[in-house]
Amino acid sequence: MALFGLGKTKNAFLGKLSRVIAGKSTVDEKTLDDLEDALISSDVGVETSVKLVEAIQKNVKENKYVTQSDLQNIISSTLIKQLNGKEFGPVPTKNLKPHVILVVGVNGVGKTTTVGKLSSYYKRLNKSVVMGAGDTFRAAAVDQLKIWANRVGVDIIEKGMNTDPAAVAYASVEAGKNKNTDIVIVDTAGRLHNKVNLMNELSKIKRVMEKVIPDAPHEVLLVLDASTGQNAINQAIEFSKVTKVTGLILTKMDGTAKGGIALALSDQLNLPVRFLGIGEGQHDLVPFNPEEFIKALLE
Repeated sequence: MALFGLGKTKNAFLGKLSRVIAGKSTVDEKTLDDLEDALISSDVGVETSVKLVEAIQKNVKENKYVTQSDLQNIISSTLIKQLNGKEFGPVPTKNLKPHVILVVGVNGVGKTTTVGKLSSYYKRLNKSVVMGAGDTFRAAAVDQLKIWANRVGVDIIEKGMNTDPAAVAYASVEAGKNKNTDIVIVDTAGRLHNKVNLMNELSKIKRVMEKVIPDAPHEVLLVLDASTGQNAINQAIEFSKVTKVTGLILTKMDGTAKGGIALALSDQLNLPVRFLGIGEGQHDLVPFNPEEFIKALLE
């Protein structure tokens, strides 16, 4: 499905399922083991894969044989059932003004670009936006956000390179409050020397935001590169140790066969996937809808 840019993931996923089931008149233990391996190698995750194989095993006992179409239906219904009751997609912002979003993540995942796309997303919803260029360790990040602000038509707060990121965060939230802005989105540095530095920096940013708006930030969105597969889970675990992550954005979905990681993250970490990055354009950030995603993966 073009919406999610899932071509590579879908082809890899269905291809593996086809190879496992092809020419089989029965589904035996070896077939189930091969199926589990195929699911795990598609970055659906070990726990999710085991649950899927158990559901298939139960169906096989009742019906003796499953076709590839049956397999896809079982996988689809099992995944949807697992995701029932979980939260996905953007957080409603209508009761908060400004709604403050802090964006975190390591360098190289497309974090600063995602801040620009996120601004574009809210602008298309007729929301006013202020961006904060809080990644002051990289001149390119500040310049990049200036370009995005100009392209999207939103305000930006920046103090150049090598300035205090917390000062940028404070000024951004203050500007959003004074202008009665709908959304404030603050970028952060993707690399600090160690976990203690990262924890201290994010804690300081949160403290100064709270001086302007007591419960800010309302969201802490972690940006992850989907093409890194299981490493994205490790990054999410590590970031969750240093700050309260409230949601995930997965980038580079259009260029990877590892898009199944979206399901593994939801299942294993119980963190909602908010958006998927599916390209370089300003409109190429889409809200995550799990049922549409699963349907696109298995069509």
